[in-house]
Amino acid sequence: MFGQRGSSRSRVALAGALSVGLAFSLTACGDSDDSESGTTDSSAAAIDCSPYTSFGDIKGKTVTIYTGIVTPEDTPHKDSYKPFEQCTGATIKYEGDKAFETQVLVRAKAGNPPDLAFVPQPGLLQQLVATGKAVEAPAETAANVDKWFGEDWKAYGTVDGKFYAAPLGANVKSLVWYSPQEFKDKGYTVPTTLADLQALTDKIVTDGGKPWCAGISSGEATGWPVTDWVEDFVLRTAGPETYDKWVKHEIPFNDPAIATAFDAAGNYLKNDKYVNGGLGDVKSIASTTFQDAGLPILDGQCSLHRQASFYAANFPAETKIAEDGDIYAFYLPGQDATSKPVLGGGEFVLAFADRPEVKAFQTYLSSDVWANTKAKLSSGWVSANKGLKVENLKNPIDQLSATILLDPNATFRFDGSDMMPAAVGSNAFWKQSTNWITGQDTKTTVDNIEKAWPQ
Repeated sequence: MFGQRGSSRSRVALAGALSVGLAFSLTACGDSDDSESGTTDSSAAAIDCSPYTSFGDIKGKTVTIYTGIVTPEDTPHKDSYKPFEQCTGATIKYEGDKAFETQVLVRAKAGNPPDLAFVPQPGLLQQLVATGKAVEAPAETAANVDKWFGEDWKAYGTVDGKFYAAPLGANVKSLVWYSPQEFKDKGYTVPTTLADLQALTDKIVTDGGKPWCAGISSGEATGWPVTDWVEDFVLRTAGPETYDKWVKHEIPFNDPAIATAFDAAGNYLKNDKYVNGGLGDVKSIASTTFQDAGLPILDGQCSLHRQASFYAANFPAETKIAEDGDIYAFYLPGQDATSKPVLGGGEFVLAFADRPEVKAFQTYLSSDVWANTKAKLSSGWVSANKGLKVENLKNPIDQLSATILLDPNATFRFDGSDMMPAAVGSNAFWKQSTNWITGQDTKTTVDNIEKAWPQ
């Protein structure tokens, strides 16, 4: 089974970041008769209902959703469906389950799948399609994806040349957290190339600081933050095509390109001059929890912390996270200012039924209308939908993430360890990376991970 910890781990971190604003006043659906009857319905946004008339009369029909998105993230999801329900008269039945990633396969194989599943990993999507129970996305959904998403996103929802699943939400991992006030006080500027990042790091050292802080302790999952560092650097030093070959094992894990990426990450993580501000030496990275690792920025003990958008959950509640606040983040730059590789994750909407009401709802979820409705209801959520208006997002990190995702130069790639077999992605890669942090050399590390790849 493909490394299923990634989305679960991300959701645990993300859940703490949510301060969901649900006081969103919505007006009645555009073609409702409520205005004529003298009543109003405040549960649905005014949207154009015409895209759903082609699916026929689906009033009274029910569409079931099965997902790993649970409380408190589920509330804005459910609320975002109300415009569709008002337009069509259909009912959306939502089931969130923390055991989703295991149980959805069980249900599909047993012939008892939901109408729709929100699948958080391309590898799991491929497994579900392989059960023979999934159905291709309708033409209307495919047209929306062609219009509103990049080819890289559509490719993740495509299996054996057939398009099955439209993208839903997304998250960005290629971020570096910092203190805007420190940058202002010391005259530092946000780097736009890897060379700039190196220069900034050295400048902080010259000024008497420890530039980076990091932590990879996470219980049985200890080591996963290193995998994100390495994946980001494979994208930057070897490029997306090599990254894809690596993830699919079309090149071995100990290919020179991967060793180079480890060393590029190690240039920062394994250098006592650069780490571990406020926490110790290089080896302290292994004993510091990922939750605590970026907190020394608040005390001025380190300046930079590479971690995903969901890390916002770990700062104290009173922390102002904004471009002019206590903490903010910048995009981990590429080799040059025009190269924009983005590491992240997301979900995809996979259908197991092709009834008209299911097709209609798939089409709604793949639209710019749904993306903007959801944005107004959520905090800690973004999408790569090109029709998403950044100003509809509630917090600055969401807005930053959307700006990165929607950049025309962005090349998105899913977390590589999430797509590798579990023996590698959520075992050897974690453990050997931890050994690497505590002193193991790069060659031994990549050789050991390569040996763990299933034959």
